[in-house]
Amino acid sequence: MRPDTPAEHIAEAERLIRTATRYPEDQEPLLLQAAAHLELGDARDRASALYDQLLASSPADPYLIKALQAANLWEYGHEAEARALIQGIRAAAPADPAPWEVIAETLETHDELTASEECFTEAATLLIAENAPLTQATTALLTGRHRVRRLLGLPHDEWDMVADTRHIGPIPLDELHDPKRIWALGSDDPAELRAEIARLRAELGDRRAALSRPFPVAILHWPARELAELLTSYPTLAAEYPSHAAHLAHIESSLRALAASGTTNLGIVTASVPSYEAFAASEKTSPASPSLLPEYATTLAARGKATPWPPTPNTPCWCTSGKPYAECHGSTL
Repeated sequence: MRPDTPAEHIAEAERLIRTATRYPEDQEPLLLQAAAHLELGDARDRASALYDQLLASSPADPYLIKALQAANLWEYGHEAEARALIQGIRAAAPADPAPWEVIAETLETHDELTASEECFTEAATLLIAENAPLTQATTALLTGRHRVRRLLGLPHDEWDMVADTRHIGPIPLDELHDPKRIWALGSDDPAELRAEIARLRAELGDRRAALSRPFPVAILHWPARELAELLTSYPTLAAEYPSHAAHLAHIESSLRALAASGTTNLGIVTASVPSYEAFAASEKTSPASPSLLPEYATTLAARGKATPWPPTPNTPCWCTSGKPYAECHGSTL
């Protein structure tokens, strides 16, 4: 049973500590879990002692442990020590996104928004190489950075745009990270909480209405960068996508063939690797399976993600070339 009360969390922590004693080769992950349960059980002093114990034993991931220790210390009144740990982590510039995310979120939690934004930006600058595929961990850094910049009222920059495009939820990041919404979720004011509940119910109603409407027959479009990442991760799909140019040409020809056969309500849905992998996991199917691709396209369309096809002649082409449709993939119409 999942622990729910402070006493249950402490009991689970003690069980994990006993297990770590019996299996010293697994001590680090077991004690980290134990420390998390101690924090949830409001035994933060004991959690701090576990973090110190781990740091004294040459751990595999010292910067993550220091970051977790900093977050824990700040929560129970040791702000100066926590700040010193955070400063040390930033100076060391670890190559792992996890400690960066922990310390940036710790600063955010304590209303140190400017420092948090700087921390997220330092991490992104250090860890995200130009033209390199984003991982789930580096995408999380950009999402956190987007949230803090939204709270600070800063204008979108290139990384904020990337965070927007990588987000796979039905509600845009700008809305999720709306300061009024975030503050309402953390408010003790019943009126603000009721307003947020009403807003969420309205969103749920809109979502149900969207799902009840007929959705388009949709063709999957992989942007060049996403397709390259897909084929690197799942080379068996190369038979489906021999090249990006061929992929774009196939989209247009398939849609024209469907239109000629009398099929209406046609659309294009833009794919991303994280979204596709999440869909594959939900279906308990390997992302390398070609049969999953049309199901993924249909699901995106059902979520209201489809762009109607064909565009008007002067509308930018669906392929994102920036050219008018009539001068790009619509040129032979």
